[in-house]
Amino acid sequence: MNEELAFIIDSTRELMQNSLTHLEKEFRNIRAGKASPAMLGGVTVEYYGSQTPLSQVANVNTMDAHTITVQPWEKKMLHEIEKAIMIANLSFNPMNNGEVIIINVPVLTEERRKELSKQAKVEAENAKIGIRNDRREAMQDIKKAEASEDMKANAEIDIQNLTDKFILEVDELYKVKDAEIMKV
Repeated sequence: MNEELAFIIDSTRELMQNSLTHLEKEFRNIRAGKASPAMLGGVTVEYYGSQTPLSQVANVNTMDAHTITVQPWEKKMLHEIEKAIMIANLSFNPMNNGEVIIINVPVLTEERRKELSKQAKVEAENAKIGIRNDRREAMQDIKKAEASEDMKANAEIDIQNLTDKFILEVDELYKVKDAEIMKV
């Protein structure tokens, strides 16, 4: 196969894989019933003048299925961390006992489970859109490439097969996440 076409296929595969990786990251931020340190993964704290991920200024652990604890490495950071969790709008109510921040993760209601399921569906659809956009761009690049028509046709088939494979993976990831969210 032509080097240019091989490059287009490889870079498209990489872009599609990035869409899948992004989806997995988004799914980790959608909480599914039990407490997990990943729920606070997107929280950043003002630390010596710059926004720093929470995991770099504190230990984040789970005590049980419904409690997250945040123990800052510096006690003076307690209020900053508490404020950052509130600002992150995760619908958590952090409690500061002077040593640790304790977050009780409420049990999900049926209504909230459905909302989270819809949110997961939207994220899955966004990933599919990204993958289809990558396919469209690759198809345009293949048309512009300097290669025989047969080689271009084979490259287009390869791109379509890649697209189908990644769309199927997105559907599988969504199915697993949805089952996790809806499990009581």
